[in-house]
Amino acid sequence: MTSEWEQSLGSLLSPDQDLGGASLGIELTLATEPLLSRVRGPAPGPTIFAKVVRQGRNGWVGSGLSWGKLGPFGYNSSHVRLLQQMYALYRSQESVHFRDDRVIDLSRFDSRYLWTFLDEAQEIGVQLVHAQKRFGAIDGYGSAQICLDAQSDDDLVVTPCVRVEHVADAVPLRFIGDGHGFVYVRRAELVEAGDYEDCRIGLARLDRQAPQPLQDMILADRQLVIPARERPRFVDRYYPKLRHMAEIVSSDGSFTPPVISEPRLVLSASYLDEHDLELVWEWVYQIGEKQVRASLDAEPGPYRDLAMESDILARLTVEPVDRFLRGVDTMQFTTEVLPMLAEQVEVDIAGVPAEYREAGDSVQIGVSTEEIPGQTDWFDLGVNVTVEGRTIPFMDVFLALSKDKPYLLLPDGAYFSLQKPELRALHKLIIEARALLDQPTDSLKISRFQAGLWDELVNIGVVERQARAWRRQVHGLLSLEEAEQVEIPAMPDALLRPYQVTGFQWLAFLWENKLGGVLADDMGLGKTLQTLALICHARKTTDTPFLVVAPTSVVSNWEVEAARFTPDLKVMSISDTMRRRKQDISQIAADADVVVTSYTLLRLDFDAYAKLPWAGLVLDEAQVVKNHQSKVYQCARRLPAPFKLAITGTPMENNLMELWSLLSITAPGLFPDPVRFQQYYARRIERVGDPGLLAQLRRRVRPLVKRRTKEQVAADLPAKQEQILEVELHPRHRKVYQTHLQRERQRVLGMVDEDMNKNRFTIFRSLTMLRQLSLHPALMDEQHRDLPCAKIDALLEQLRDVVEGGHRALVFSQFTSFLDIVRKQLDAAGIPYSYLDGSTRDRGGVVAGFKEGATPVFLISLKAGGFGLNLTEADYCFILDPWWNPATEAQAVDRTHRIGQTRNVMVYRLIAKDTIEEKVMALKSKKAELFTSVMDDGAMFGSALNADDIRMLFG
Repeated sequence: MTSEWEQSLGSLLSPDQDLGGASLGIELTLATEPLLSRVRGPAPGPTIFAKVVRQGRNGWVGSGLSWGKLGPFGYNSSHVRLLQQMYALYRSQESVHFRDDRVIDLSRFDSRYLWTFLDEAQEIGVQLVHAQKRFGAIDGYGSAQICLDAQSDDDLVVTPCVRVEHVADAVPLRFIGDGHGFVYVRRAELVEAGDYEDCRIGLARLDRQAPQPLQDMILADRQLVIPARERPRFVDRYYPKLRHMAEIVSSDGSFTPPVISEPRLVLSASYLDEHDLELVWEWVYQIGEKQVRASLDAEPGPYRDLAMESDILARLTVEPVDRFLRGVDTMQFTTEVLPMLAEQVEVDIAGVPAEYREAGDSVQIGVSTEEIPGQTDWFDLGVNVTVEGRTIPFMDVFLALSKDKPYLLLPDGAYFSLQKPELRALHKLIIEARALLDQPTDSLKISRFQAGLWDELVNIGVVERQARAWRRQVHGLLSLEEAEQVEIPAMPDALLRPYQVTGFQWLAFLWENKLGGVLADDMGLGKTLQTLALICHARKTTDTPFLVVAPTSVVSNWEVEAARFTPDLKVMSISDTMRRRKQDISQIAADADVVVTSYTLLRLDFDAYAKLPWAGLVLDEAQVVKNHQSKVYQCARRLPAPFKLAITGTPMENNLMELWSLLSITAPGLFPDPVRFQQYYARRIERVGDPGLLAQLRRRVRPLVKRRTKEQVAADLPAKQEQILEVELHPRHRKVYQTHLQRERQRVLGMVDEDMNKNRFTIFRSLTMLRQLSLHPALMDEQHRDLPCAKIDALLEQLRDVVEGGHRALVFSQFTSFLDIVRKQLDAAGIPYSYLDGSTRDRGGVVAGFKEGATPVFLISLKAGGFGLNLTEADYCFILDPWWNPATEAQAVDRTHRIGQTRNVMVYRLIAKDTIEEKVMALKSKKAELFTSVMDDGAMFGSALNADDIRMLFG
């Protein structure tokens, strides 16, 4: 007895059930009489009919079967499925109409999928059989080619012939469909039988479609005779096209067709006089010994290989268009485009191109005046422009500037950028001078009353003189330790660490020599402290105030830091535009040592700032001006100040032109030409990665850029640095907050006076509501969801620096509803994060994901993350809302500041200015011992908070 497992295994290994039914086949018949009605005319040759048959006892039989009535029962289901699909495709053709479905006409099967069906039929056992029983099965089909055999004695005779795989004497009887195959018999059998109906049938698939005229020639067994005198015409005009239709052979070797080469794309560049250049693109073919050229827009000739031409054009990096170039366009094409094209196509150069070279560094401008006889008020103004020691007609320069040309090209190929600041300034001043003349003249004049215009003309050389002064001071910058050390100013609450002392000495050297620079220390290394020390030092020799420009969220931080470290400095901040302030900028600056404003206000009120004298300009978070095409960059560049300092932890974020932007503001004589800097340094370093050039660039900028990372100065850093970031509420946010504050103040103070203990719950609920309103009004009312949130903006600013610097951060808040809003902003900013609060189910998985480096930011509710976590992978900690109990905050910070931490921990508390959060910070400092516990809901205080404390919070 067969066991159960044997039965299962036997079923598994048994043949496919689809093979269980009777086999089906396709019977082919050649006939002259049509069995189908068609829309076409008489058939060009015999018709081949296909009929479905089944395997019977004595061979194949077709009774009771038709293409349209095949059922799965009793027949092999895979055979049925294939034949049904084949019939459905045949019926979909427009070339056939039906009276019955017993047979189909294969010669009308236009789709090339016929051969796919026949391949599958062979695989699954659907046989092709001959209608005449004695011939039996048909062995599938063969591959075939059509050739044109050209033989010549005197005239040229072209005879079409077919080659069928493994069949030497095939005679085509009828082509299938549009010429993708044909039906044939063997010549030997045809001769013997005398009629194709008594011959064995064969099918052949052509490797390329046979056009109808070629089909007709083959079926009619016709030849093409070209008289000897017209043979050259056949070779030149018809052979190139004929070879695409069929292979040309010569069985007796009497005809040798010309070899036609692959296409070559050729650019002809003809250099003419005065920097004119004519560009012509052509296809070039070699036909035998003759070369044929065709323009790209010419009608396709019979010899052309359009597919290969398309491939060549697709690989080109420029658009091949015939054109005529002049002047600077010729120079740019020759120096930038032509070398690249020479690697892709053939280039024929006619004429001699100029020796193009950039000569921007040699441009010098001189101005002079001469007396005009008989005139006392007017002087001749002389403007002299020299390049490589040669004098250039100023009118050429002036006209090029007037047309906003990017370059001026000289006859010998030298060129220089017209975007140089001194040339642009010169152009503007000359237009002014010419406009003041009484009548038009080619000469330039200046009046003795135009002292301001003359002064500006002289100042055009400022960048050149600054560059010379820079060269005199290079030795001092490169050997700063040998320079005289200045005394560190007294700062009561600050002790500069060694690396900060080094930074201060460097800043002092820049200040003394009227140089500028970029202080690019890593985030949290005390760049603000070093700058305040410099300003204290500078105040010994100047009464003019410094102007500090910072992001809006950082402005108040300068006041806080100055009050802490340099209380003798009088710092005034500007937080509104001129239209809304009671004092103008000059009044504010008159009473200040330092004026702090935002980038937005500098841009909006630039003219007012530019009119005032400044001892120096300090750009905090200077990456704001990294785009040299932005308006705020132009304001920073144009603001008059003898000393400019950029402070940023990220002097370059995306490309080298951002570094150029900062240096062009602080040290404009270092790389005065942005085009040259981009061509010489930026492109070659960013695209090629030239290590030697990168090292050279570092040597050039090192004297003017001071960069230290936390890792470099770790020994000098305290174990933990804490900082308060004050945030100014948006005006709309402030309005909502103040409205609720006035209402709750009256209500709560009345409850305190009545009975503090009785009303404790209600009082603490009001305090919590104000704390939430300090974060975002939407925490209390969903209709305020779209109000701007300055605290989130400040957080995102900080987090971008943290993430871009390769650091990781913890972000704490007591309110999960606020963390939800933060999450949406992080999503919009594209900053990945992890999230943990009391409702998190997979706490271990979330923590593990952060520890393993999946995300750089971890949002944690204070209640959920204040204990039980070891997150030493983070080195930054942000507290979004001040907590009543300092110990709880310390526990949160200690998630990263604990044993195992190898990096310095930076702690930032974000405080909404002029809100209850400031009162909480003051109360925490005054009575830290009172905040010893937190109740379960995280929204109330311990009973140690007394009535006086509540009055202070609402005072």
